[in-house]
Amino acid sequence: MAIRIGGLASGMDIDTLVGDLMKAERIPLNKLNQNKQILEWQRDDYRSMNKLLSDFDQFVFDNISLKSKMITKQVTSTNSSAVTATANSSAANINTTVNVTSTAKSATWISNNSTYSPVASDTEIELTVTNGDGTVASVTNPDGTTSNVIKLTIKAGATLDDVLKELSNKKELGISAFSESGKVVITKNDTGAKAAIKLVDGDAQSLFQSLGFTSDASNNVTFNTSLGAKAGENADYTINGLRVTDRASNTFTINNVNYTLHSPGQASLTVSGNTDHTVDKIVEFVSKYNEMIEKINSKLSESHYRDYKPLTAEEKGEMSEKQVELWEERAKSGLLRNDSILSGSLSKLRMDIYNPVNQTGSTLNQLTEIGITTSTNFRDKGKLVINEAKLREAVEKDPDAVFTLFNASGTNQEDMGLAVRVRETIKNTISNIEQKAGRPAWTNQQFSIGRTLGQVDSQINRFEDRLTRVEQRYWRQFTAMEQAIQRANEQSASLMQQFSM
Repeated sequence: MAIRIGGLASGMDIDTLVGDLMKAERIPLNKLNQNKQILEWQRDDYRSMNKLLSDFDQFVFDNISLKSKMITKQVTSTNSSAVTATANSSAANINTTVNVTSTAKSATWISNNSTYSPVASDTEIELTVTNGDGTVASVTNPDGTTSNVIKLTIKAGATLDDVLKELSNKKELGISAFSESGKVVITKNDTGAKAAIKLVDGDAQSLFQSLGFTSDASNNVTFNTSLGAKAGENADYTINGLRVTDRASNTFTINNVNYTLHSPGQASLTVSGNTDHTVDKIVEFVSKYNEMIEKINSKLSESHYRDYKPLTAEEKGEMSEKQVELWEERAKSGLLRNDSILSGSLSKLRMDIYNPVNQTGSTLNQLTEIGITTSTNFRDKGKLVINEAKLREAVEKDPDAVFTLFNASGTNQEDMGLAVRVRETIKNTISNIEQKAGRPAWTNQQFSIGRTLGQVDSQINRFEDRLTRVEQRYWRQFTAMEQAIQRANEQSASLMQQFSM
């Protein structure tokens, strides 16, 4: 490293002089760093717009595109303590009368007094369980095959509570077991008249005998009714005059209506369209659409302050935090002003919303027919306005036509529903923005602003190398000057010494 002489001979402040010279030299570098900062801010603005578009697209998919979410049914029951029901969106508007004689019940086995004592070594037992509906429970073996014989290992020294816990935790058995006052109670988790527990091997028979249970000739655990045990029961009910006694569950589905029996009694159930729900979803759609285009329009019309460039570190150091914040607020403003991608997307969205849907046989083809129009205030820039009374009337009259208006499929633009068009436009806009501003996980080489940032970084690196060389040159020049002055001073002192002799 070259020796630097800082003004000892000349008396000049060389450090300050070089620093001032380098400030002038750094002006182009500062401009490059400012350009880099502007590109980064612009990239982030684009990505925030993509986030806005993506969030709206997800909302449309979750709430408008799915019929089960947009068009729902409601079921009212005159006796909800006896019967309740829910309906799928495709259920017909019907009236049903259900008279419940008895509900389905679970099987319960109760033992005599238990004489269980812990086993001396690990013992494997084998059981076969029949569910209340007559199906036989199965278990998947390690090799992928299935078996109706369910095996369970009782550990050496296991207490009664340990055994009952093992029985309850074996999910394939589908039972719950506990002990109280020396007796063991086992309850089938599901309901139905065909529930049974079969003791397959001798170890299982010995274990259950020690728990106080008895079994029949087929090794099925018996129901000791004198102790309160009882077999499972099927539901017994009449629906619109038809008696049903073979259902093992208290829940069942008929014509997309899901019924649940609770207790004996009679109820009339009415399935109807949930108008409030559909209206709320469409109102929310309009609200979020207006919010989205308002934010995009705000970015497109944002003022651009050309005199407010990104601050350098030195400039920030001379300002307060509030001053820096206010400065950067203006420096960031207007970076997407009149952007062609966003303005083009807004124009396309307006066409998607306003153009009629070409659906033969449909009673609805335009938003105006369900009470949604464009604001007459030009400052709203395409926002939608809802007449909720007209919207509610349209939904009540034909909810399926309302759904089709938003979600009709088609290969041509004019055949597509409004939501389908909007989602397609948003998808294309997001793709175009990503080509320009990328995603957070993308490398700079994958999008245009990133490639420009890479070029600016290369320019900055080259310029910083040049500044290093320039600074070194200045120091060499000033050092040479100092050395020359030092030699002149030495010669002058020598001459003065000779004249004084």
